[in-house]
Parts: sequence; C-alpha cells; structure tokens
Amino acid sequence: MSVQLGIFTALFVLVAALGFVAARWRRPASMHHLDEWGLGGRNFGGWVTWFLIGGDLYTAYTFIAVPALMYAAGAAGFFAMPYTVITYPIVFLPLLRLWSVSHKHGFVTPADFVRARFGSPILALLVAITGIVATMPYIALQLVGIEAVLKAMGVGGDLPLIIAFAILAAYTYQSGLRAPALIAFVKDTLIYIVIIAAVLVIPHELGGWGAIFGAAQAKFEPKGAFLLSSNNQLQYLTLAFGSSLALFLYPHSMTGVLASKNRDIIKRNMAALPAYSLLLGLIALLGYMAIAAGIKPEHGDASTIVPLLFDKMFSPWFAGVAFAAVGIGALVPAAIMSIAAANLFTRNIYVEFLRKDASHADQAKISKLASLVVKFGALAFILAMNPRYAIDLQLIGGVIILQTLPSVALGLYTRRFHKAGLIAGWVAGMLAGLWMLYTVPNPATHHAHFGGSAFNLSHLGGPDVTIYAGFVAVIVNVLVAALGTMIAHAAKLPDGVDATQGPDYHVDR
Repeated sequence: MSVQLGIFTALFVLVAALGFVAARWRRPASMHHLDEWGLGGRNFGGWVTWFLIGGDLYTAYTFIAVPALMYAAGAAGFFAMPYTVITYPIVFLPLLRLWSVSHKHGFVTPADFVRARFGSPILALLVAITGIVATMPYIALQLVGIEAVLKAMGVGGDLPLIIAFAILAAYTYQSGLRAPALIAFVKDTLIYIVIIAAVLVIPHELGGWGAIFGAAQAKFEPKGAFLLSSNNQLQYLTLAFGSSLALFLYPHSMTGVLASKNRDIIKRNMAALPAYSLLLGLIALLGYMAIAAGIKPEHGDASTIVPLLFDKMFSPWFAGVAFAAVGIGALVPAAIMSIAAANLFTRNIYVEFLRKDASHADQAKISKLASLVVKFGALAFILAMNPRYAIDLQLIGGVIILQTLPSVALGLYTRRFHKAGLIAGWVAGMLAGLWMLYTVPNPATHHAHFGGSAFNLSHLGGPDVTIYAGFVAVIVNVLVAALGTMIAHAAKLPDGVDATQGPDYHVDR
C-alpha cells in the first residue's frame, strides 16, 4: 500500500500545484470579474473546452457508480451508454442558441437567461434554487469517489478527505474556472491510460471476455437481470431519455459551454464529445470484470469494487496511478460544480434581491466565498451522512433539475409561455416528482422512501412496471405550464417583458 499511496500522493500534489498555477495561465488584467473567475474569460478554445466539458460530465463518481451499478443490477446499469450517445444530438442546437444570447447579454447563469427572457425575478429565483439544490449532492458524490480510493489503500479517518477538499477549495478560490480547465488535461489523460490498460490486461488475466460475461450471466440470469425484462424496459428507456434531457440543464454543464470562445467550438465539441461514450462503455464493463475476479465489496458498499479490482489486478505502482486517476477525476467536476452553484447564488439571489448595485468586483468576491460554502457544505454532508444515501439524493437531483426544462430549454425557442404558467408548472412538476420519489423504496440501503427514481405505475392504477420519475414529472410540468399560460392570458394577467430579440440567438463572437 505504501507504493500506491506514494504515487497517489505525488500525482495529487502535482495536480494541486497546477490548480494554483492556473491563476497565471492566460492571466487577464483582473480576476475580479465573474466573466474571468467564473467563466475563464469566455475565451476557451476547442481543446480546452473538450477537456473541460468532458472532465465536468464524466466525473469520479461515473468511474465508481456505473461499474457498481453493473455489478449490482446487471443490464439495467448499462443505461448510461444510450443516454450519453443521444445527449449530444439533442443539445447541439439549443446550446448554440444559449451561447449566443448569453454572449450578447453577458449572462453568466441559466437563471440570468430566464430573468431576461420572461422578465420574472421569481421564476429566475426558482431556476437558481433548483440548480443549487440539484448540484449539491453531485458535489458530495465526488467525495464518495475519493473516499472509495482511500479505503482501498487502507487510509482511514476523515482527515485525508478534509485535506483534499481544503486544497480544492484553496486553488478554486484563487484560480476560478481556469484551475479545473488546466487540471482536466491531466485527469482525462490518466483516465484514458487506466481504462485502456484495464480492458487489455484484466480480461487477459481473467481468461478472456467470454469468461467475464459468463460470470456475469451466472450471477444475473437466475434473477432475470442479465438482460432487460418486460418490467424494466420502460424504466430503462425513459431513464436514458430523461437523463439526456437533464444533463445540460445542470448549471455546471452550461458553465463549460459559456466559457467557450465561439459557436464553432461548441459545434466541434458536441461532435467530438461522444468519444467519451466509448470510454464510458469500457468503464461500465469494469463491473462485470469485478464479478469475474471475485471481488466482494467492503461492508456491502459497491462503491469500492473498482478500487478493489485495480488493487487486485494491477501491480502496486500502476494501481497507484489508477487510484490517482479516480481521485483527480473528482477534483475537476467538484470545482466546476461549486463555481456554477456560487454564480447562481451571486447573480440570481445576492444581486437580484440583496444588493442590486453590486460591482463586478463585489460579485466575484461573493461568488468566491459562496463556492467555499458550497464545497464545505458538501464535505459536511458526506462526513455526517451515509454515502449510499447520497447516491439516492443524486437520483433525486436529476428529477429536480429536469423541472427547469420548460423555462430554460423550451424558453430558448419560444416565448409563448406566460411566467405565471411556468411558475405553476415548476410547482406541479416538483410536487409530482417528489411524491413519486417518496414512493420508491431501496432495499439495499433499507430506506422506505426516496430510494431511487424508478416509479411503479401500479401506484396510479397502471401495470406493474417502472418508469423514470423525472420523465413523468417534466411531462406534468409542461402540461400545467401550457394550461396555466392559457388561463393567465384569458385572465389578462400581466406578463414579463422579453429583453431578448430573435437575432440575439444567432450572434457569434
């Protein structure tokens, strides 16, 4: 373990140093502006954007959770593949429109756009709060990845985790978005090396892919989980589609897009980012490799299976590299997520409701402080709660963020919705989503409620099949928003003023 820990520590220190140096990378005249601290000067080129968005979307928890789901649930865990494949064609055009209108008006957050588009600070506030609430457990889950690696190396206690996040907080405070952008190069390179080595070395050691799939079949076929069944096919389909709609509604995903230099860079990245889906497919197969290798999760925590697999199958020095890839993989998304959440608080709560005359320097300062609060809030959550319960909260986060789809995604194309209708839709979708999630148990964690996102239609008098709760909730949201809009127009309720114009959605740098 000393060799693994030494290599892990050395690479972690190297990355931390890069985080602090990033403040001097493409250094502007002043960092006291959200465009510089929170969006890297809106000046990232093609390669930087590709690594930044990839490092943001494919997190340490992806490295840990997708194989763990395959290990525990079989075929249903592979939903991440179609989900990431269909995401980019769906978001290609909306993200171009979002970048253009944000570039034109200086928007930093999706709630900024909603505020201008619908002339409603209350609707923008709801979008901001939704983004922050959905992002917080996502940040916490990055710690689950680091914690799993530390457990595999025999490092116990909370102090190492606290030190790691204190370093993350320090360099993010100093360097802003430039830090995760620079670190993403190292993170993605390490992950590609580790996964390529894993799919070449581990199957050879285990007797080939036939033996790996044979072991998975022997485990899951008696349970009817080796292939999808009639009971979970609808859940699989709607979860993949709903997750693809939700992915770029998360504020941290939009932050990487808004940091791009121009529209062409976004076009090229939406075409190139599916390469990560190939990597994700290989990552998922680590779950089946762990079954064939006879890996048993510590204390029933499936989050540890990938580190335990690396520890068993790799030499000590390369296992150290693999552990570092997972640990560093947590730093990039955690930094971007905390920056995005902080920007939402600053722009759409602090400036909108507390201090309208805040200068650019004041906004940057508040956002820096808010990012610290967000990160250490996530750390406190993990230290105080069962990490497996945090996983359930992440599933809830996806259902929650989907409720911003009508005002953000549909708002990029139409102004037909009335602000009152959108607020009513948000309330209805959120209540429907939370009620459905309340009905879902999780036998593995012994929770009777909020145990996942697979809602059983039998609760509505339908067949005994499950469906993704977020998919149903967002349909309720859109229907209520449409009905509320008709009622508001019939009652001649005042609507907000649209501060954007048609050409704003097509401008380039």
